[in-house]
Amino acid sequence: MQVAILMIHVAIAIALVALILLQQGKGADAGASFGGGASQTVFGSRGSGNFLSRATGVLAAAFFATSLTLAYFASQAGEAPEDIGIPDAELIEQQQNAVPTLDEEGQSMDNTAPVLEESGSN
Repeated sequence: MQVAILMIHVAIAIALVALILLQQGKGADAGASFGGGASQTVFGSRGSGNFLSRATGVLAAAFFATSLTLAYFASQAGEAPEDIGIPDAELIEQQQNAVPTLDEEGQSMDNTAPVLEESGSN
């Protein structure tokens, strides 16, 4: 669920950037480079300003909603469950004290290296 919302969030962000870059600033003639004033008739008699402004507003609201949803998921993920398998500190200390070390007296193991027998056929 969280991954799906994240994918939608990214798609909305890309669409928002594209819509904002398509919009013509006040007093700017950036639309003239794409065919002049005749290209604005594609979106109706009032031009593309109204359509692009509304689409940007809708996408901005959707971006805000997905941001809040992702923030909610992130806050829920931060809560640690009660039993996640980490032992208590006392148990860890007991296990560390039970591990034998090489410095202890009375070792029952022989730590000498094995000796290889030489063959006399040289």
